[in-house]
Amino acid sequence: MRVTQSGMDLNLLVALDVLLEESSVSRAAARLHLSEPAMSRTLGRIRKALGDPVLVRAGRTMVPTPHALAVQCEVKAVVERARALFLTGGQVDLATLTRTFTVLANEAFTAVSGATLFTRIAREAPGVRLRFLSESHVDVPALREGMADLELGVVDTRSPEVRVEHLSDELMVGVVRPGHPLLEGRLTARRFAAADHLIASRRGRLEGPVDTALAELGLTRRVVGSVGTFPASLFVLRESDLVGLLTTQAAPLAAGLGLETFRIPLDLPALPFGMAWHPRHDADPAHAWLRCCARELLSARPAAR
Repeated sequence: MRVTQSGMDLNLLVALDVLLEESSVSRAAARLHLSEPAMSRTLGRIRKALGDPVLVRAGRTMVPTPHALAVQCEVKAVVERARALFLTGGQVDLATLTRTFTVLANEAFTAVSGATLFTRIAREAPGVRLRFLSESHVDVPALREGMADLELGVVDTRSPEVRVEHLSDELMVGVVRPGHPLLEGRLTARRFAAADHLIASRRGRLEGPVDTALAELGLTRRVVGSVGTFPASLFVLRESDLVGLLTTQAAPLAAGLGLETFRIPLDLPALPFGMAWHPRHDADPAHAWLRCCARELLSARPAAR
C-alpha cells in the first residue's frame, strides 16, 4: 500500500526505520527484499524529503546524523502504529514474519534464559530477530520513547501509561567461592554481616534491602564496592573472599562457575519479576506472541522458595 500526503510517500518511513536500525544500505536492502541500487535510491528520496543526509560515511561504516537519531524513536513508533492499524483479526503469520524486537533486560536474565528464547523464536518465527539491551545506569523512558519493545525484569518504570504484568517472585540468595568460611557451621545474621560484601548495581549503589534488614537487627555490614551486573560480580567472587547476592533465577550462572549459593539468614522481600510494554503494542499480534513467549518461559521456571 502506498499512502501519500503532499507528495510525501509514507512508505519511506518503513525504509527509514530499517536503515536507522541497520546503519547499512546493504543490510537494509536484504531485510526489505530490495536490491542495493533500489535501497540507495530510496535513501536518496528520504534525504530529499527530510532535508538531511540521514546516514553518512564514517570510515568503512555508516552512522546516523544527529537529526536522524533525534527522529528515530518517533519514526519507529509511527511505523509500529501503522503496522497494528492494518493487521486484521489479530492474526500473524509467524513463518513469514520479518521483525526486529528490542528487549530491555538485565544481563543475568539474558545469560540464563536467552538461549531458550532464541531457540523458540528460530523454530516458530525464523524471520524475527531479538536485540537485547542492558539496563541503563540512568532511568530513561525506553518503552514510551520506542527505544525498547519489551522490558523483562524487576520493572520500576515511572511512566504511568506503561503496561506491567507480574510473572514471578524472585528471592535473593548469597553466593561465595567454594570453601568460603561462611559455608562452615551455622550461618547467622551476625556472621553474615561480619563478612566483606560486594554489590551488583547498575546504578552503582552501595546499599540495598539487605542493609535495611540488618539495621532492623541492629547490625551493619561492610560493603567494599559495587559492580554493574550480576555476571560481572560472579567472576570477582570466584577469585576472592567477598560475599555477593544473586536472584534465584540467576543461580545457574553461579553453578556454572563453580560457585556456591546459600540462603541468606534475613527476612528479605521477594522481588517481583515481570514484563512491561507500551500500550501501542496491545493490538499488535506479533508483539502479543513475543509476550506469550516470555510469559511461558518464566512460568516454566521453578517458583522461588
